[in-house]
Amino acid sequence: MTSTLPPWHGAQTHRIPFWAYTDPDVYQRELERLFYRGHWCYVALEAELPNAGDFIRTVIGERSVIVVRDADGDTIQVVENVCAHRGMRFCRERQGNRKDFVCPYHQWSYSLAGDLQGVPLKRGVRQDGAWQGGMPADFKNNEHGLTKLRVARRGGVVFASFDEQVEPFEEFLGPEMLRWYDRLFNGRKLTLLGRSRQRIPGNWKLMQENIKDPYHPGLLHTWFVTFGLWRADNKSALRMDARHRHAAMISERGAAKSANAEVTSGVTSFKAAMQLNDDRFLDVVPEAWWGGPTAVMMTLFPSVIFQQQVNSVSTRHIQPRGVGEFDFVWTHFGFDDDTAEMTRRRLRQANLFGPAGFVSADDGEVIEFSQNNFDVNDARSTLAELGGREVGDTEHMVTETLIRGMYAYWREVMEV
Repeated sequence: MTSTLPPWHGAQTHRIPFWAYTDPDVYQRELERLFYRGHWCYVALEAELPNAGDFIRTVIGERSVIVVRDADGDTIQVVENVCAHRGMRFCRERQGNRKDFVCPYHQWSYSLAGDLQGVPLKRGVRQDGAWQGGMPADFKNNEHGLTKLRVARRGGVVFASFDEQVEPFEEFLGPEMLRWYDRLFNGRKLTLLGRSRQRIPGNWKLMQENIKDPYHPGLLHTWFVTFGLWRADNKSALRMDARHRHAAMISERGAAKSANAEVTSGVTSFKAAMQLNDDRFLDVVPEAWWGGPTAVMMTLFPSVIFQQQVNSVSTRHIQPRGVGEFDFVWTHFGFDDDTAEMTRRRLRQANLFGPAGFVSADDGEVIEFSQNNFDVNDARSTLAELGGREVGDTEHMVTETLIRGMYAYWREVMEV
């Protein structure tokens, strides 16, 4: 850490200095230690790659990677989008189908698994009875393939890591988080419903914080507090893994427009008179796999959020673009055994989320406004003392324990 950074306030994490969101040296260390080493990062749903040769281009941290279903139709490979010759980012399409990958610069070609297959003019050009130019005699194709990442698949979701020594995926999640992960991704085949993406002018950690923060939904989001989908008086629980990096916020929907003064009095976002022109947005049908909760928001650190808000289910991929900006990619999905009616319900409820969602538009805005202040005065700190200053699971939502837990882990790995 650079010597010019202001000190962190004590050993705890209830105060987060503004410089954690603005310092470029901190950001570079985050990329190396959180995205490129020691962690599994989300890259795709298997449903996005139904056929042999299907690929999507995405990122881990700021590194471009390609997720592709191999020619055997079963294996999924993840390779870095960097030609082994001159380092060109050779794949420009967001998705498609290929039998191989060819770099347009010098036409080096690679198999779907990332092995170098062909090098034009490898032996040079034959002129006057002799070979001229070409690669050295000891050049071997098998020493010049694409960078191949480790891959983990579970329940129809694909993760990858640049780190050959990364712990097994199940250990990375831990038993408590694995329980909530398997609740959503329980082996049923997933179906792709759609994608959206937005660019948010804020530090990437702010979105992890946002979905580890049960304090704001019933205060910021008119939709949640008014129609009872997420409020402080809902039956709820907060859970973390043993190292406090991953978390799940678990809630059971209460009555819409309840007059509970403790959670609505003085809350300007609560609109008792609000009516829906189309009440199908609240056409919630309990599903057997829920097991009680109507919403579970799960954050896997550092790269993804898994959302179940009533019948809407999606992944939210965090893609950093420098210290003060990130792309946020939503992938909405359903299940192969969904009825046509349930699919329409999932799509309709998805309007709560995404860049222009009835709920999520608020989050992008407050993240931007926070970053604006961090950028102009990095000597200050944010406060995360709701529910105390310690870290631990709770049976209520009136706490910022998950944020404190995330920064306890962050400080450990970042050596702050």
